[in-house]
Amino acid sequence: MYPRPFHYHRAASLREAVAMLSQLGEEARPLAGGQSLIPLMKLRLASPLHLVDLNFIPGCSYIKEDNGALRFGALTRHAEIENSDVAAKIPILHDCAAGIADVQVRNRGTIGGSVAEADPSGDWAVALMTLATEVRYLGRNGERMVPLAEFIQDAYTTVLKQDELVKEITVTIPPNGSGGAYIAFKRAAPVYATASAAVQLTMDRDVCKEAAIALGCVGLTPIKAKEVEAALRGQVVNEKTLVKAMEAARTAADPQSDMRGSAEYKRTLVAALVKRAIQIAVRRARGEPVEISPIYA
Repeated sequence: MYPRPFHYHRAASLREAVAMLSQLGEEARPLAGGQSLIPLMKLRLASPLHLVDLNFIPGCSYIKEDNGALRFGALTRHAEIENSDVAAKIPILHDCAAGIADVQVRNRGTIGGSVAEADPSGDWAVALMTLATEVRYLGRNGERMVPLAEFIQDAYTTVLKQDELVKEITVTIPPNGSGGAYIAFKRAAPVYATASAAVQLTMDRDVCKEAAIALGCVGLTPIKAKEVEAALRGQVVNEKTLVKAMEAARTAADPQSDMRGSAEYKRTLVAALVKRAIQIAVRRARGEPVEISPIYA
């Protein structure tokens, strides 16, 4: 199916894009990678009258290390993060970028667009929720910066107003002795995950000093699994601890039955993903170079 007719506008700067969105009103949408918006338009589930193209704005795609943090321009492509030595300093970011859909999507999709879309089945918000992540966005009244947990408010809903745009995402580099992992379970590469789990741990030998756990595709938003974190924090990570963490993950999950599986299946699946991600995060915290990829059914 073809999308309904629309007017195309090319912005030369983020401020010009904000001005265009403000002037064009509620029927205007920004176009970044287009990997979410364009399919919706083809299905006519979204029919904006105006598209404001951000792709020709200079200086919006970058990965920089600055003062103990990594800064990502909103138009940084998934493939750029996948292949970045700088981003690889936080392995969970590489896991996420490398596992998104297929090569074509990774070469077009952007980290800023993904976070702004707030799709419950998306990857980036889940992985970033386990890190100290802040989102900088721009509107008519200037720039603001908020924690990711405050930025995403509900499914497909963020703090962004119609004429505001994500400018940058900043991630604090975890301390020494930390390791993380992001694992998604999919039927095939191009489709959304049935469930996903992100784990970021700080270890002192075999004891977990700090834990951040997030679950994806098992709720209307990524779930910060505080019960799982509590089951790990201050504990030796062994088989007994892992069982407690898995049970806590099952309790924290709030999935809906759909074509990807029943609610009970998703609870069992996400618990297994949490266990595997914890095991990999522990090994990485010890300095082991562990390679992982999405699990396909």
